[in-house]
Amino acid sequence: MKNNNFIQCSILGALSFLKDLIFAEEIAARNGFLQSLDPRIKLVTFFLFIVQVLFARGIVVLFFLYALCLLFALISKIKLGFFLKRTWIFIPLFSLFIAVPAIFGKFTPGETLAGWNILGLRFIISRPGLAIALIFVTRVITCVSFAVLLSITTRHFELLKVLRIFKIPQIFVMILGMCYRYIYLFVEVIEQTYLAIKSRVGRIVNYQCGQGIVAWNVASLWERSVKLNEEVYRAMLSRGFRGEVVAWNDFKIKTRDWFWLSAVVLIVYLGTS
Repeated sequence: MKNNNFIQCSILGALSFLKDLIFAEEIAARNGFLQSLDPRIKLVTFFLFIVQVLFARGIVVLFFLYALCLLFALISKIKLGFFLKRTWIFIPLFSLFIAVPAIFGKFTPGETLAGWNILGLRFIISRPGLAIALIFVTRVITCVSFAVLLSITTRHFELLKVLRIFKIPQIFVMILGMCYRYIYLFVEVIEQTYLAIKSRVGRIVNYQCGQGIVAWNVASLWERSVKLNEEVYRAMLSRGFRGEVVAWNDFKIKTRDWFWLSAVVLIVYLGTS
């Protein structure tokens, strides 16, 4: 009973987190600062921020940019806890594990900060290694934070239109838009499938029976995916699709957008000078 409840909570919790992480349309619809900016100007300015983060060498500059990103999140009516949970998981944690070996003097020699013996082995943390690891992790976290902030404050169809305005290849934009919709659909299918299995077989299933149920559902999901792919393509053809998704460009650049662009260019200039 406890194991079943744990599995159920884990599956439903993971699916709910995935929904909140990728599909945050209600945040993009809020009356916040970044939500009010023109998507084209916002994409350009965030690209400038990310480029500056990638080429910044000083930890002070990176801390300043990260603090600036958190400030933008707050004035855009995004809860700090919600934002941090979505920027500190996956890529930043993975980068942290990558950076850990660099702090040791064996890989990055230099001035010793601390050292200890474990099972006859001498571990030394060097000052240059710690500085390199800190800059690397901070750079990754800041880049991810800016990218997530852009995605959750811009509606996905607006972001796709902006990508086409800036001449991003059409096939890339179309695949990205379809993947966005299919991920949400498949998350719903997983939830419904789990609920259907639970309602029909009860709480306790033996190992072999469970394998059969999982294999049958994987095959069924594959068959449904192929069928859905054909139906969607035929529906697109019947509505005039000829290889290019036509989107109406109704964006309007306002005075605040030009002020925002000027301020970002000034920040980037001061940060690189």
